[in-house]
Amino acid sequence: MASQENKDRASTAAQLTSDIVRLLRKLAGMTQEELAKQIGYTGSAVSALETGAQPANEKMLDRLEGAIGCGMGIFTAAKKYVRLDKYPTYFKDFARLEQAALTLCTYETLLVDGLFQTQEYARALIGGGYPPLPDYLVEELVEARMARKAIFDREPTALIEMVLEESVVRRPFGSWDILRGQLRHLIEVSERPNVSIQVLPMDRGLRGRNAGARGPMKLVQTPEHRMMVYLEVQDTSNLISEPADVTRHFHRYTKIREQSLGRDDSMALIERVMGEL
Repeated sequence: MASQENKDRASTAAQLTSDIVRLLRKLAGMTQEELAKQIGYTGSAVSALETGAQPANEKMLDRLEGAIGCGMGIFTAAKKYVRLDKYPTYFKDFARLEQAALTLCTYETLLVDGLFQTQEYARALIGGGYPPLPDYLVEELVEARMARKAIFDREPTALIEMVLEESVVRRPFGSWDILRGQLRHLIEVSERPNVSIQVLPMDRGLRGRNAGARGPMKLVQTPEHRMMVYLEVQDTSNLISEPADVTRHFHRYTKIREQSLGRDDSMALIERVMGEL
């Protein structure tokens, strides 16, 4: 059952959070039921948290901070590590870089980048993959993916770019309604001053050159102003930091962006596709 599976695979961060909750609850002289009442959960939910059967979500951590955090900010700090635990192993290193990035540049050829996905689109992707995942794990992964969006409003402001191959805006996951909602979301997000979204036309190769033929990539600039490249395929990843290799990918991305439609033409194409659905 799900609770036993969670106990068996509980991460170090989840186990530490459980222990801290139990210790601070006892220090406050509260029973599980008393704490549950104070934070608006059931006693069984607090018990599941303390045994590792069900790790705390961010909403619960916020309420625990107010109830037994003693003004230390310990549960607020725990949110970052609990969130990272929900990401696949191959993505965790990049997730840390993404959270602190000054610049993110992404080129996608199959699907919308996770930062720009709606909940419905993300759920259709994660729930429709193979091997199939249990419903509770799908929801955990969707929640973790949505939490990444905090970077859009983070200070210092991050510059975020995404170039999509045209087939991405035409490829449905889940339903045509989900795709329509996803395209609408892209148009809305593109209005942000720190965001750029462009589309690389499918017929680009007919013009003689297509710099995007070698597949997707992500470029990230760290707070130390280092540039790195993240590549991902079939649940494996490669984080590139060697300067010559980073430069080669950066030049290729620059050409992909140059060969893409401008912002206004890209949004017009997306709106046109929405009208066709």
